[in-house]
Amino acid sequence: MGLLSDMAAGSEQRLLAARAAVSDAELRRRCAALPPVPRLRLSAEAFDLIAELKLRSPALGDLSAQTIDPVARLRGYAEAGAAICSILTEPSRFDGDLSHLRQAATTLAPYGVPAMRKDFLVDPYQVLEARAYGASGVLLIVRMVPRERLVAMMDCAAELGLFVLLEAFSAGDLQAASEVALERRGRDEQVLMGLNCRDLETLEIDFGRFAKLRDSMPADWPCVAESGVLVPEDAARVASLGYRLALVGTSLMKRGDPKHAVHELLAAGRAAAR
Repeated sequence: MGLLSDMAAGSEQRLLAARAAVSDAELRRRCAALPPVPRLRLSAEAFDLIAELKLRSPALGDLSAQTIDPVARLRGYAEAGAAICSILTEPSRFDGDLSHLRQAATTLAPYGVPAMRKDFLVDPYQVLEARAYGASGVLLIVRMVPRERLVAMMDCAAELGLFVLLEAFSAGDLQAASEVALERRGRDEQVLMGLNCRDLETLEIDFGRFAKLRDSMPADWPCVAESGVLVPEDAARVASLGYRLALVGTSLMKRGDPKHAVHELLAAGRAAAR
């Protein structure tokens, strides 16, 4: 819990500062006045990609010098067929900012591709914040907050029409997620179930976790392979295991040709999913 504890503490501080500047009621009013955002739509080809924009990785450090202009990168992702673009907004370890989310949502709107806020969210206020800055979805980490708070954030997302990518790291996380899935069965909401194969302590990748825990994932929600998908062969491997999507960040950020990179990953995954 070292990394997540640090991230939770930082997120709580940002929450307090944001709430002191803009009240919950005012933020809700701003959200209510916004036009609809692009909805999540998965392809009929049984495999999709969540392409990520991040400027720093805790495991590899600064990525900004290795990337092309973020707007051009997002356009490449969208033109290549990414189903979602994940936007890091955490500032201390990922050099993210909410302004990046707003810019991404504006860039992606003509393509109808939804932007997802990826951060270490701890309160429904931050879900409202995501909507106010143009997000169509949010990432929520199962073990980040108590069950009641997680459910409240999911309720807020559903109320706003946002999809949720629920992130797990372990069998225990997946058991907790399965219990939440059972309680929410039949609700009008879009939820994706992600499994992250990165070890939270060492930051190392354990690709075998995708096979080991695949059958523990809630059956009601499309499953997402997070971290570890670096090359087309990796996309094919997770697709063959039944993962409906893969979230790919660092390996895409290191490529100077994001459009071609997304094409390669999608083609390999979709061929294996057939």
